Amino acid sequence: MDPKILIFMLLVCCSSVFNVGAQSYQGKWKLLKRSIGVSAMHMALLPNEKIVTFDRSEFGPSNITLPQGECIKEDSKSSDCYAHSVEFDPATRAVRPLTILSDTWCSSGAFSIDGTLVQSGGYRLGEKVVRYFKPCMDCDWEEDQNGLLSPRWYASNQVLPDGKIIVVGGRYQFTYEFIPKLSSSDRILYKLPFLKETRYSVLVPNNLYPFLHLSTDGNLFVFANDRGILLDYINNKVIRSYPVMPGGISRNYPSTGSSVLLPLKLFSTTDSDNNTSTPDAEVLICGGTAPDSNEKANVGVFVPASKSCGRLIITAASPEWEMEEMPINRVMGDMIMLPTGDVLIINGAAKGTAGWGVARDPVLNPVLYRPDARNSDGSTRFEVLAPSLIPRLYHSTAHLLSDGRVLVGGSNPNINYNFSALYPTELSLEAFYPPYFTKKKPRPSIVAVNPGLKIGYKQKISLEFTLEGSVILSDLFVTMVAPSFTTHSIAMSQRLLVLAFNNEVKKTSSGNYLVEGYAPETAALAPPGYYQLFLVHEAIPSKGKWIQIKQF
Repeated sequence: MDPKILIFMLLVCCSSVFNVGAQSYQGKWKLLKRSIGVSAMHMALLPNEKIVTFDRSEFGPSNITLPQGECIKEDSKSSDCYAHSVEFDPATRAVRPLTILSDTWCSSGAFSIDGTLVQSGGYRLGEKVVRYFKPCMDCDWEEDQNGLLSPRWYASNQVLPDGKIIVVGGRYQFTYEFIPKLSSSDRILYKLPFLKETRYSVLVPNNLYPFLHLSTDGNLFVFANDRGILLDYINNKVIRSYPVMPGGISRNYPSTGSSVLLPLKLFSTTDSDNNTSTPDAEVLICGGTAPDSNEKANVGVFVPASKSCGRLIITAASPEWEMEEMPINRVMGDMIMLPTGDVLIINGAAKGTAGWGVARDPVLNPVLYRPDARNSDGSTRFEVLAPSLIPRLYHSTAHLLSDGRVLVGGSNPNINYNFSALYPTELSLEAFYPPYFTKKKPRPSIVAVNPGLKIGYKQKISLEFTLEGSVILSDLFVTMVAPSFTTHSIAMSQRLLVLAFNNEVKKTSSGNYLVEGYAPETAALAPPGYYQLFLVHEAIPSKGKWIQIKQF
């Protein structure tokens, strides 16, 4: 990188407001590592606060070698001495090379109940592999070469209420299956014709990496191309078909948009008759491009990406799309749930599509989406934020950290590592600081979670916290965020719950504050596993505390 650009970046990252002409933008950026040795195509945050990231093993040499001079023998004539996966410590910025044996290109993942990253599929010899990475010191990848029944390339994963993981779709795969294979029903391949019905064409499917969201009734929302269904995956039955999303835009790979399940608000636990109150589930989908954008981009015509977003309450009696527009056209954007319940839309391009060299006009400005905001004049919920200086296009990622920052990495729209292309292979990691870091208000800090960091469903819990000044009860709430696996503009299993807490703040004998409430009632609301717990006051989140929820 040109030293002048680097100096400029350092100046920018230290400013809370970025000015371009007369325009001011909130948020700030900081370069964490110029090179981690690999391009961060896939990313996950483990409960030990380490980031595991990897690209693919067939990109050729990376910029980091395997530990202790090791090499992987590929055949009788060649071996690979380069790492294609690393562990990154956001606190120290240390990088540790990891050994991955099979090709992880365009694969998927999720977390098991004990916090192990379960990673599935990939390309060629990696397409049926299930890989495991445990959150422990000096651990490395473990691989089950026959962990899947069907090849899974561009598939999507979702954690289920029983702790299993469903794997849906993949190129030429119109089925789903479960991991791990613990029972006879887990060793069955289930057909899902919806995936074939929504395919745009054989060469340009526009329905790969389908969006998956676990509904509050335990069924699975599946969205592919321009429409969604509600799937009873246990009985292999589509129980609901939703309206086509308006606009004529494709939303899935390679016309890649992104999707989130908006916050599940557990403000009330039971009514006077002791009946459980289940919140509505609402999905937000943004971006994407015209169905033929990939075909045109491959002959040098770069179609503008879509500005459109749609919200759909998938639990409503008669659901209808509520459409609105982003301030910037975007394809290949990542949508990350912030601890406050707002959505950060980041990375991507304004023209073209996903794929090798087929996107133009990098979108450098993130956008903040406030789901509950609506100005009296009916204006937008969106706010444009401070831009990065680094294009993040195809094969880029973003991930929420426990301190509230968003880690951003990757971008390699080239077949191999190429540092002289129009958009070079990017090995750096940046942190984006959302606007809540620059507000001149005190940040709360969680001191303790009672009865502990392992909790059961419906269990009464309390949070002891500190805060300079007085607590404004109406501006206080607690959120619980599921760790996701991010790749190709999808944060798999991403989920945020606003917990039900009593409308009262107490003082402890030590002078700290105390709030009391309840854990989620069911595993359909919060599948078992690890979560980050945040306390938010005046729209400023504390640092997250890792908790584990399961049936005890």
